[in-house]
Amino acid sequence: MEKVFDQGINIFANYESFEFDYGTGCFGPQVEVRTLDAIRKSLLEPQCEGPSKVYSIAMDVGKENHQQQLIDQHLLFGLVTYAKGRLGKEPIRSQGHIHKTSVYANNWSTPEVYEIWSGKAVIYMQEYAKDHPGRCYAVIGEPGDVIIVPPFWAHATISADPDNPLTFGAWCDRDYGFDYDDVRAHKGLAFYPLLNDDNELEWQKNPHYKDQKLEIKKPRIYTEFDIDPTTPIYKQYVENNQKFEFVPRPDKYKEQWLNFIP
Repeated sequence: MEKVFDQGINIFANYESFEFDYGTGCFGPQVEVRTLDAIRKSLLEPQCEGPSKVYSIAMDVGKENHQQQLIDQHLLFGLVTYAKGRLGKEPIRSQGHIHKTSVYANNWSTPEVYEIWSGKAVIYMQEYAKDHPGRCYAVIGEPGDVIIVPPFWAHATISADPDNPLTFGAWCDRDYGFDYDDVRAHKGLAFYPLLNDDNELEWQKNPHYKDQKLEIKKPRIYTEFDIDPTTPIYKQYVENNQKFEFVPRPDKYKEQWLNFIP
């Protein structure tokens, strides 16, 4: 039985409508849905079968009494839910990208703080999207786990359990955006995630990179950012609205990013 996680905010994924239900006192947008036909060009097997609606996104959700405060802090909470299933040999996943640089962050790329709500996730990340990708990690997350992607790293979010939909929340910079150029120039990230016949995740090296090595790990506790692994990240924001300042202002936390390990 999947671990039940209380996400600390009255918003829930609706797997029948593929939308999010916003409870009393909460706000959120109409979801953006990514269909299989819309992402076929990015897939290993463009003509593969899979769910017609692959994932839905709700950027900028929260409690109504925090809405203006979040705007003022340049901070945004987003939600994503993936369908269950697979895309041919591939798991359901996002396209690999790097967060674009932000003027608000003094031209730093911005980090992201993930929290897994349901399903099983792998947050894959690599230091660079150049010929030598640097350190490469596949961080396995289950409901309640927090995983931080540091500034400038290329990454993708993968649903590792095709039998259950994946849902996650994330703290992001409000001026979020994605840079795909270097990743697409290398035909993807340094490792391709594939599902075998037993629905287990396997990793295939991308030949357009050199000397890549993959470390598969569980998330650690991010003491340098005072993250409490026992408390939902939205609730941590309620308790201390400055805790996630490092997301829109990573430039103020340079020492914490040196030799960062997810």
